[in-house]
Amino acid sequence: MNLLPKSSKEFGSVDYWEKFFQQRGKKAFEWYGTYLELCGVLHKYIKPREKVLVIGCGNSELSEQLYDVGYRDIVNIDISEVVIKQMKECNATRRPQMSFLKMDMTQMEFPDASFQVVLDKGTLDAVLTDEEEKTLQQVDRMLAEVGRVLQVGGRYLCISLAQAHVLKKAVGHFSREGWMVRVHQVANSQDQVLEAEPQFSLPVFAFIMTKFRPVPGSALQIFELCAQEQGKPVRLESAERLAEAVRERQQYAWLCSQLRRKAKLGSVSLDLCDGDTGEPRYTLHVVDSPTVKPSRDNHFAIFIIPQGRETEWLFGMDEGRKQLAASAGFRRLITVALHRGQQYESMDHIQAELSARVMELAPAGMPAQQQVPFLSVGGDIGVRTVQHQDCSALSGNYVIEDVQGDDKRYFRRLIFLSNRNVVQSEARLLKDVSYKAQKKRKKDRKKQRPADAEDLPAAPGQSIDKSYLCCEHHKAMIAGLALLRNPELLLEMPLALLVVGLGGGSLPLFVHDHFPKSCIDAVEIDPSMLEVATQWFGFSQSDRMKVHIADGLDYIASLAGGGEARPCYDVIMFDVDSKDPTLGMSCPPPAFVEQSFLQNVKSILTPEGWILAHCNLCLPGSRDSPASDPLAAPASASLAAGITGVHHHAQLIFIFLVEPGFHHFGQAGLKLMTLSDLPASASQSDMIIDMSHRAWLGITSFSKQFFGRLRRGEW
Repeated sequence: MNLLPKSSKEFGSVDYWEKFFQQRGKKAFEWYGTYLELCGVLHKYIKPREKVLVIGCGNSELSEQLYDVGYRDIVNIDISEVVIKQMKECNATRRPQMSFLKMDMTQMEFPDASFQVVLDKGTLDAVLTDEEEKTLQQVDRMLAEVGRVLQVGGRYLCISLAQAHVLKKAVGHFSREGWMVRVHQVANSQDQVLEAEPQFSLPVFAFIMTKFRPVPGSALQIFELCAQEQGKPVRLESAERLAEAVRERQQYAWLCSQLRRKAKLGSVSLDLCDGDTGEPRYTLHVVDSPTVKPSRDNHFAIFIIPQGRETEWLFGMDEGRKQLAASAGFRRLITVALHRGQQYESMDHIQAELSARVMELAPAGMPAQQQVPFLSVGGDIGVRTVQHQDCSALSGNYVIEDVQGDDKRYFRRLIFLSNRNVVQSEARLLKDVSYKAQKKRKKDRKKQRPADAEDLPAAPGQSIDKSYLCCEHHKAMIAGLALLRNPELLLEMPLALLVVGLGGGSLPLFVHDHFPKSCIDAVEIDPSMLEVATQWFGFSQSDRMKVHIADGLDYIASLAGGGEARPCYDVIMFDVDSKDPTLGMSCPPPAFVEQSFLQNVKSILTPEGWILAHCNLCLPGSRDSPASDPLAAPASASLAAGITGVHHHAQLIFIFLVEPGFHHFGQAGLKLMTLSDLPASASQSDMIIDMSHRAWLGITSFSKQFFGRLRRGEW
């Protein structure tokens, strides 16, 4: 039996609905859900003693079920004489106080202010099938009649799919009339969540338009969104923002429906926001493992990433998450990252908060009563304390945060929020400034000062372990100094170094403190970073270490043009970041390997000087290797090395970060050489291997005295 119209325009036709209900008979037709699915939102906005008008009632059982739970003052109208006759016959004896009337809702016969609630389940959607002038005029008459028959303080409660043109029309009409506009998402039942083919891919919403008494000259407009059935409404600034928020919910529902139907949608990530503030609270990544053989208990799992560990390769990169999912052995694994600025009580609290929402992302074929395991590492949610937040004109928003590592030591990090999974700078804190010690000292300071005094930040210069290098490429760069002419005499020989890129200042500060005869010029393009390094990472300038605020490219070009007065450096280190979030890791911009720039670099090096640079390495043959990126493929290292060969002594070291596996550096002259090609002084070097998750291989020939100090620094 075909009950669908030939055209959506027929939804507004009396003849269509007469024919529809004649063919369907007495079997109820429920648009957008049954009473059980809608009762939560209906009971929230309709009181049992209120007088309710149901427009376009059809043969839905909604009015009958409302009546049966205590809502007795209900009037139902419909344009179809057939359905009104059917509903009267069904309810005359069992529900004598409920009435059914044949009436056109665009020309209602009720007096003004007759009702406290007008209930509409799909009628507005059925009428507003397009945006042609004739249709819009009919809808205007309908909404005007709704406003006329409602009392002040009354509510128009419309159940709708909230298609863009419907939402625009309803919100625009009632906001111009000075009504309060709220859009409330209707919760799905658990059975609907797990359906392989849900009835609607789009979520169902309730428009709650509350009639206010007109105030002459007032332009007040109120827009609210309630994204959870029992959640608090969030006030939004405009109708446009409300429409955007609804669209986001629809896109999320569409994504959930796609994830239920099939796997392998590619990289899928989404933010779950706080229902009260609208701020992101969790970031979810959905990872499918189609090679995992299905069994009863391996359909689905949730992995909670402890705070501060979302920057690790295993959790912060697509390939890392794939490896994690494969190791976990589930068909679908969802990793959950916890957001900065949000408070989390415990792992149990997070599990309770996420349980209902993540079930919407379950794969097809999972049993309805299946237990979903929550996994993590370390057994707790981790510790993260945001010490400072600010915005740089050049680098954008950034945060300074202290996080707890695996060994219960604390680390301070600089994170640019434009690439929040990359640690820009990191330093280890001394043991006496653990999280508990900081809290105790803050508590003691509050006791000793007036109540109105400001809470000053801890003095970070006293808390940083300056003898420890956190960044793997910094360790390799320091090891690279062994390739200078007399590595055994490094501690006694004068060294002139240029470091391009300051960040937190860990690299130049380490060189300054451990090489007593070194003189360092550091160049930083962003003045905010000098403030960050000084205030939060224990950095300070001295007569042997100066910072120049300039673009590294321009600064080197100006030095190269200085003629005989130009300086000569033994080592130039490039510790700069392209700030390209698509790379996922830190590496220099392409301009740093252009021939004209490298010509300038070699002109300010001593005859046997070295250039040290680090860059992101995508392994050959990797499907993720961006061939167009000159810094992503190993061939680019050979190209850059060939360019530096124009200076017969200048040497180039690239610090390659390989994920996962070894972090190593190779030395290049006219070509990218292997370890066997290294000079004699280097080939006799000690090889240091740290087989942690981020293993690295360095080559060094420091004196036994200095090497011992490095070991005591827990390299």
